[in-house]
Amino acid sequence: MGKTKSKILVGLLALLLCVPAAAFAADTVVSADWLQANLSKVATVDIRKVEDYNAGHVPGAINVFYGVWAIQKAGLLNELPADDDLRDSLSAAGIEPTTTVVVVGSTANMAEKANNTRVGWTLKYAGVGSVAVLDGGMEKWVAAGKPVSKDAVKPKAKPYRGAFNKAVLASKAYILSSIGKAAIVDVREPDFYSGAKKLDFVARPGHLKGAVNLPTAAAYNDDGTFKPMADLEAMAKKAVGDDKGKEIIVYCDSGRVASIWWYLLSQSMGYTNVKLYDGSAQDFAKDPSVPLEP
Repeated sequence: MGKTKSKILVGLLALLLCVPAAAFAADTVVSADWLQANLSKVATVDIRKVEDYNAGHVPGAINVFYGVWAIQKAGLLNELPADDDLRDSLSAAGIEPTTTVVVVGSTANMAEKANNTRVGWTLKYAGVGSVAVLDGGMEKWVAAGKPVSKDAVKPKAKPYRGAFNKAVLASKAYILSSIGKAAIVDVREPDFYSGAKKLDFVARPGHLKGAVNLPTAAAYNDDGTFKPMADLEAMAKKAVGDDKGKEIIVYCDSGRVASIWWYLLSQSMGYTNVKLYDGSAQDFAKDPSVPLEP
């Protein structure tokens, strides 16, 4: 080995040795194998209902049900809790800004899949630095033959002092002011984007002016795991381009499913300015002054 290569290797080794333990971080989407190998280094948060958690969970996981992270507020579904309430929940769970959190939920249907990334988005909003979701959820963990525990884990509470990152949240006023400027992304399935269908709680069919469609179901394999990142990146590039600094605002029907593409774009693909409109179509469609396109 030449002297130049030796010096490079020595330098890299020195840098690695200087990295503090607190810098440990997961990938943003982790496999069951990865989680099993790193259980002692992360806080595993099971967001399923308590009865499902009690029936069997990842060893060491604490249970903080999805409804703690996303609430009904002002007639809207899946809204952020008040900052003080969210801070209290994080404190009770023993989560700190430097904690590496792995979110574990179900992938039985699209709503359950979205719960995982919605909690991931909420954690990033709250200022948690390192967040990951378990690819394929608890179903994949069990299918892979990983150990399952029925021992409830009580977290050690500690004050949460993270700085909230409100740049990841968009309001109705903000998204309307961004039409023609930002890339506005409707992540609903094509029939809902086009207005051919709508959910009962959405007042009017159709999408915001200029919004592009990036359907969420296309992001998953049949087993609830994400498709290969290269395929996901190709879908994203077709919808929003490859300018990683471009402002992107995602929405869906209620602000839950949109978190999937928010998570993939901002956490896995390196887009640096992605916001989620958590009021989504439920919010803007009830305002008759907002024009919608078929």
